[in-house]
Parts: sequence; structure tokens; C-alpha cells
Amino acid sequence: MNKQIKEIQPTEIWSNFVELNAIPRASKKEEQVIAFMKAFGENLGLEVVIDPVQNVIIKKPATAGMENRKTIVMQSHLDMVHQKNNDTIFDFDTEGIKMYLDGDWVKAEGTTLGADNGLGVATIMAILESKTIAHPKLEALFTIDEETGMTGALGLEAGYLTGDILLNLDTEEDDEITIGCAGGMDVTATASYLQQEVSANAKAVQITVKGLIGGHSGGDIHLELGNANKLMNRIMYATQDDISISSIDGGSLRNAIPRESNAVVLINNEEAFLYKFNKLVAEIKIEYAKVEPDLEIYFKEVSTPNTVLPKADAKKLLQVIYLTFNGLYRKSPDIEGLTETSNNLARVKVGTGEFEIMCLSRSALESGKYDMINMLTSGFELAGYEVSLSGDYPGWKPNPDSSILKTLVAKYKEVFNAEPKVMATHGGLECGILGTHYPEMEMISFGPTIRGAHSPDERACISSTQKYWKFVLEVIKDIPFKV
Repeated sequence: MNKQIKEIQPTEIWSNFVELNAIPRASKKEEQVIAFMKAFGENLGLEVVIDPVQNVIIKKPATAGMENRKTIVMQSHLDMVHQKNNDTIFDFDTEGIKMYLDGDWVKAEGTTLGADNGLGVATIMAILESKTIAHPKLEALFTIDEETGMTGALGLEAGYLTGDILLNLDTEEDDEITIGCAGGMDVTATASYLQQEVSANAKAVQITVKGLIGGHSGGDIHLELGNANKLMNRIMYATQDDISISSIDGGSLRNAIPRESNAVVLINNEEAFLYKFNKLVAEIKIEYAKVEPDLEIYFKEVSTPNTVLPKADAKKLLQVIYLTFNGLYRKSPDIEGLTETSNNLARVKVGTGEFEIMCLSRSALESGKYDMINMLTSGFELAGYEVSLSGDYPGWKPNPDSSILKTLVAKYKEVFNAEPKVMATHGGLECGILGTHYPEMEMISFGPTIRGAHSPDERACISSTQKYWKFVLEVIKDIPFKV
């Protein structure tokens, strides 16, 4: 099937995307893709630089007649979110993504596709290897670890780039031009408990929440989708008098809305548990019928675990998770439709005497970000939990008067006879961070239509990619002249 995908138009992008997707490239495990990109640039005879944090920079001279144009930096991130369905057997450390065609979409078999931001990477590769595409002097910046901390962008030092304009290719709607994004920070609460032993003949079940849509915790948080950690907590809170909790394993990555959660519990009062469980599941399915049509909540009998949480610790944990804010907190009063502040209750892990609650808070405003962080920290610390903050990255303040924005808007109108949407996004883009290292560089973001990023439902639109490629070529050939 990957051979068929290589033949999709524009083949310049899709053939490179197939080659890229053959390389495992999880965040913080980018060694193979870094080596792949280094070899790619060197085989073209181009200058390749690997900076101290392992970002890859490939430089290509201007094509004939373009020498007097401003130097551009084209930027995308090498890593991808690795997520799969629970029933999908796949090793992200050793296997390439298995793709297939579904009408106007390219999808993956039970895993994330990696179009975020692999299509951007493949686009830049296509321009680097072309002998016919007109472009000014080009500096290709391939950053690492965008998805779990943006450490590549954070670690990029001044002096590696000389470009005047940065084109970030990480926007996921082809009619949008992005000029700003939210900042974010990870909030983690941890605590320990004394495990309580149980008798070997106690009845145990595994409760499962699955089938949720999930998605990007920035770009999709406003959709009010189900959060598996929140739904699991509702069930255990309602039945806490009838169960003892042994373990919880919900969600995975901070920047993905949790799709699945599993909990192992002992049944202390089966009749009461069944009544409360079935009643609440029916209510939840009615609440989420329109937005989560494939939601499943069920339990099955499993082997009896050795230990459970003491009742007092379990009650406090369930109360804290109930209090933990999740979802859209505030809409922007300045930009219609923009989520200003949010929190994603991304991960709940309980067992073997330790538990961990992980969140990713985002805001377009630094003050809003810290307002959310202070809210979360207050609740966790009142419960006696230890709180750590990490992965702080700044937002990207919109500049509606930038010259590159005017260039792109005019070019979009000329090429497509339509007005683009000039947007800020609640997702995290590296532009805000890169702007701290290169404050004089103008920055803009655009890209092809991608849906379901950060989930196994991720898919890339073929016709949109054709439209986007046409736009890319028009933009880079009409970059403004040097002053």
C-alpha cells in the first residue's frame, strides 16, 4: 500500500512522506530519523549542521535569479506522537507506519499517521532535492521533540540561522494562515500510599472505558469530547462504597485527549455495584451520544490482585480527580472562536504504592497559563500531593501587521480567488520559542488539512495536500526582495 501512496500527487511530497514514515521517530527517541535526515542532506551535497540538541539544519543556495530575495527558513518537527488502539499490535520502536488509502484520505492501520508534522518535513525535503523549483536561499530547520516539551526549539541557539522569514508548516487546515499560538506547561501531582493486602478469593474486575475520539489537547480541546480519565473517575466515585481500587491506567501523552482507561477493582458489594454501574453508564452514554458515538464502558472478571489502596487514600484520590479542571476554561475575548485557556487531564496512573496525575495547561496569555496552573496546584497541594511543573514554553504573540502575512494573504487570494482565515491556534507551535532566539525574524505558519492528530484516527487529506503544495511553490517563488 505504501507504494500506492508514493504515487499520489504531488509525488514530491508523498514519496518523501513514505520514506520518512518508515523510520521510527517518537519524541525523545529521534536517533534514527536524525541520522536519516543527515544522510538525506549529505547525499544531496548540501551543507548539513547538527546542533548541540540534535536539531538538523540543511542549507541550500538560492536558485538562479533568486539570489536577491530574502533568505527563508522552512521549519517542521521530526518527531511524531506515537499512539495506537489497544487491540493494535505494533512496535513503534522498530516498525514503520502502515498506511492505506480511504477515498480522499491517507490513514494508518490502528496507529497515528505522523502527518503531524511529517507532511511538513516531506515538503521541505521535496524542495531541497528539487532541481527545478525556484526558491531563494533556503535554511531547512528540522527540530526534535516538539510533541513532548519542544526541547529542540528551546535548545536552538542564536547564530545557526541567518534567515529573514520563517515558514512553519505545522498548521492543519489548508485555508488558515496562523500568526499566533498558546503557551503551555506540564503539571504533575504525585503521592505514595501504603498498599493494603487482600484475600486471594476476593472477586476482581477490570473496568474499561474505550472508543472515545481523543485528539489534540490544544486543537480539539474546545470540542468538549469525552476524557477517559474523567469518565473512569465518575464511575469509581459513584461506586466507591462497593469497590476497592487496585490500579488505574488511563491516557498516555500529555498532548493527547485520553481515549482509553482501565482500572482493576475488587467488588465488595456486587448487587450495589451492578446497580450503580449500569445506571451511570446509561446516563453517560446519553450525555455523550452525539459527540462520542463509539464510547464503550464495561467490565470483565480478572485475577485477584495482591493489593488495593486504603479506603481513605482512594477517596481522596477520587475527590482530587473530580476537582481537577479539564477542558476549555476561557475563550478569547479578542479573537472569535479561539480557546484562550484550557487544561487536559492527560494521565492517571495508580498502582504499586504510587500514583501520578499528569496535566497539560495551555493559554494564549502567560497570566492565563499561570492562573490555570495555580488552580490545579492549589487542589493538589490541599490534598497533600507533591506538585512539579515542567516543559514550560511561551506563546507566540500575533502580529497582524507583519509583511510576510500580507504577502501570504495576497498570494492566497491570487491563487485561490478566496480569503484565507488569519488565525491564532490553541495548539503549541514552535514559532514563539524560535522568536526568542531570533527576534528579528518574521514568522508565519500554514499547512495541509490533517484531522485527528495525536490519535489513531489521524488522517491527511489528499486533495488538500495538492492545494497546499501549489501554495507553497507560489509563496517561495515570490518571497520579497532584500532591502
